[in-house]
Amino acid sequence: MVGNTHDSNATILVVEDEQEIRELMALHLLRQGFKVKECSSAEEAQSEFQKQKFNLVILDWMLPGISGFDFLNLIKKSATPTNVLMVTAKTEPQDIVSGLESGADDYLTKPFDPSVFMARVRALLRRSKAHEAPQATEAEKVRLGGLSVNFKTYEVKLIDEPLHLTPSEFKLLANLIESHGRVLTRDQLIENIQGEGINVTGRTIDTHVFGLRKKLGAWSDNIETIRGVGYRVKMDPQ
Repeated sequence: MVGNTHDSNATILVVEDEQEIRELMALHLLRQGFKVKECSSAEEAQSEFQKQKFNLVILDWMLPGISGFDFLNLIKKSATPTNVLMVTAKTEPQDIVSGLESGADDYLTKPFDPSVFMARVRALLRRSKAHEAPQATEAEKVRLGGLSVNFKTYEVKLIDEPLHLTPSEFKLLANLIESHGRVLTRDQLIENIQGEGINVTGRTIDTHVFGLRKKLGAWSDNIETIRGVGYRVKMDPQ
């Protein structure tokens, strides 16, 4: 598949100490027309990150010297925050949660399928492009695959038919829609929908998702469960 022309000029920093994996990722990215800078350590990557702006950083967790986890924190604290795709052999749910909650925008475990890797890259670049246009992300009304959400009036319509959601369900849906393409952990969702008379604890978030899915009908297929981590709305809902 040929990369979309709107993001093919993106510059991507690949930070991976295993040469074969690093070169494999770079090869797939270059084939899509992306500009790629390869680094084998976080120290080297930090130097490159200070020299130029990158549209995306692809980051391994286990690196010699400074770990990818520590470099992730540096990226997120920088004056020019950049989307980060963490690609790592750490596959335990608690590792995935730690990576996402520390600022990784997506998390892919090794070994990975190159087509999945490229799909994640394109999704994050689309998201990055959307965030460069504040007016679009701050719109009061969003429409995704037949679902319309008005953040000002709290109205939700599916193919122009109004849906009656509870306050918790609306806030849950709103958070997933605003972050579509990105995984939100259960703890993040709980934190975002707490307050204003709403009390959510522990696994009750799954109950709210279940109720929301029932009301969304077929559209609920766009809400993906990331096992052991949380939920996300597909980047391109149908």
